[in-house]
Amino acid sequence: MFKGQRATLDAEHKAILENNRGAVWIHAASVGEFEQARTLIEKLKANGERRKVVVTFFSPSGYEARKNYDQVDAVLYLPFATRRKAKRFLDALQPSMAIFVKYEFWPAYLKELKKRAIPTYSISAIFRPTQRFFRWYGHASLNLLKCFTHIYVQDEASRRLLAEHGIHDCSVAGDTRFDRVKQIADAVREKTQAGPAVRQLTPVAQFVQGCERVIVAGSTWPKDEELLAQVMANDEWTNGEGCKLILVPHELDEEHLHTIFKIFEGRFVRYSAISGQMPEQSRLNILQRANVLLIDTIGLLSSIYRFGQVAYIGGGFGVGIHNTIEAAVYGVPVVFGPNYHHFREAQGLIDAGAARSIKDHSELKAALDTALEQHETIGAKAAEYVQSELGATEKIYSSIFEI
Repeated sequence: MFKGQRATLDAEHKAILENNRGAVWIHAASVGEFEQARTLIEKLKANGERRKVVVTFFSPSGYEARKNYDQVDAVLYLPFATRRKAKRFLDALQPSMAIFVKYEFWPAYLKELKKRAIPTYSISAIFRPTQRFFRWYGHASLNLLKCFTHIYVQDEASRRLLAEHGIHDCSVAGDTRFDRVKQIADAVREKTQAGPAVRQLTPVAQFVQGCERVIVAGSTWPKDEELLAQVMANDEWTNGEGCKLILVPHELDEEHLHTIFKIFEGRFVRYSAISGQMPEQSRLNILQRANVLLIDTIGLLSSIYRFGQVAYIGGGFGVGIHNTIEAAVYGVPVVFGPNYHHFREAQGLIDAGAARSIKDHSELKAALDTALEQHETIGAKAAEYVQSELGATEKIYSSIFEI
């Protein structure tokens, strides 16, 4: 990260900045925030935006994942925000505007942008009373928000909170993540309808063939996996009607995979072991006998949720749940752990009757039983909720670029 940030201002990369002067500059912390900006970037390109577009990242996970993204003119690290580096960066790029995604509030950059009268926006932002801006010690942080030309927030509660503290250049636009998730789901559906399923997902389709009780567990951590293993060990789940689990861990290191092997007592097949050159019939036999498919390859999760009758979203026993709307967009009931309160979309799904939070094994089993039994009814509520949240990209684009 530090190497990449230093490189942005070296001679080679400074030339890249200078060659893109006047660009629309979009900054995202990491991959998640970039995905929130992606629909806006692609709308700019689709509508013939003549200005160049430059994207910067703070984290290496974001930069490494999207450094070759071909819809923009340059992808760089953002130099750490000292006043000197902010001035050097802006002197070289001289952007026509700057757009920061969600939680990105860099004092040195925001102050310098305001000083230069460069239009500066925050998109998909969300605010809560517990944030530093609104605490007794947060006066300087609150003033920082006045550097933005306009702030596009996710919900009315955020807008009211800002207004109560004297920030009025603000409007509710929603969360662009919903548009991005819908875009991904539509692309998957289009490929599926056009012909045979995408080849790399064929083993997943074979695994679930003939089973109407499929759980997709995405971005799981050890506590999530422990509870799921307890459920899958129950005789009534493995016999009779049967149930299959597609498990997509958040971490894929061998130590974690070995732990999963132990808690599921070896009763699973690894995706990487059967997705290669194995004869088709042999693969089918293995998959039909297994009741747990472990996805040990990155990049498939958002497409796999469509194979389930219910989705379990991991992370709720740690710092917070992962992306719930990736599953909900397919009309799938959602279940997750107790740490979800800082995630507006999770609360929205609960309020819509499309999701349930659990604290232990017994609650998980009850939630899964209900979701599997009523998956069409509950899933329809999930899809309706996602549909009701679409449109943030269009609102932001028309406000910024069509004036």
